[in-house]
Amino acid sequence: MPVDLESWFAERVPDGWFDDPPRCRADRDEILVVGTLPAGDDPETFRERTREDRVAIALTAEATFERKVSWAVRTDDLEIRFTTTSVPVMTRLRIDERRVLDTLIAGGVARSRSEALAWCVRLVGEHERDWIDEMREAAARIAEVRRKGPSPA
Repeated sequence: MPVDLESWFAERVPDGWFDDPPRCRADRDEILVVGTLPAGDDPETFRERTREDRVAIALTAEATFERKVSWAVRTDDLEIRFTTTSVPVMTRLRIDERRVLDTLIAGGVARSRSEALAWCVRLVGEHERDWIDEMREAAARIAEVRRKGPSPA
């Protein structure tokens, strides 16, 4: 049975760090732990004050879940990430797709094809959020149905 990441981190994060239990976003490479700071708490002061404990929690989580752990805080509507994992992704693009990336470079939007592709992915994520969320829900439902089905021989 999969571990509930939010419960796992909530059990280990000291009281008083956040207004609510931390939220987690995860993929196969990284777990991002996000907590809402109490009003008036400075993100940089929090970062320095909690560094040793955050590192200890992250090391345990990384050994347990075999993924890197990153930390972020929320203040008002702003999310401030302290650490992130940048993961290389291999892709094959045809000439028309490469031309789009090269145009972004020529226009000063990006310094490299890698940066231009990341910009495109962020743009789709921002402007097609509802559709992406529906896709995630559908994929989760498919995974659930597969788990209930017969196991391979």
